[in-house]
Amino acid sequence: MNRIGLTLMFAAVAITSQAATFTGVITDTMCGAKHGMMKNQPDDQCVKMCTKGQSYYALFDGTNVIKLSGPKTPAKFAAQKVKVIGTLDSKTNTIKVSSIEPADGK
Repeated sequence: MNRIGLTLMFAAVAITSQAATFTGVITDTMCGAKHGMMKNQPDDQCVKMCTKGQSYYALFDGTNVIKLSGPKTPAKFAAQKVKVIGTLDSKTNTIKVSSIEPADGK
């Protein structure tokens, strides 16, 4: 590959891997928007129990459930509205998390 080709390739990778801010509720990949599997339990407990099994932490943005990867930071925000800063991999529908904070800034 020549220099121009390599430069263009690295530029494309840099553009597609820009960090973005995503807002939604921390959930899990099994329950998504609705937590009905654990009756008489609050949503945050359902999320925590589901992620102990084969489910993963996710962000529900009102329409989509997007898997979150990275440290277990989402655990303390289970069932809360948050802002997630990270990079979306559209092929796997996964956000590589850089940080998570409450959506209201508290």
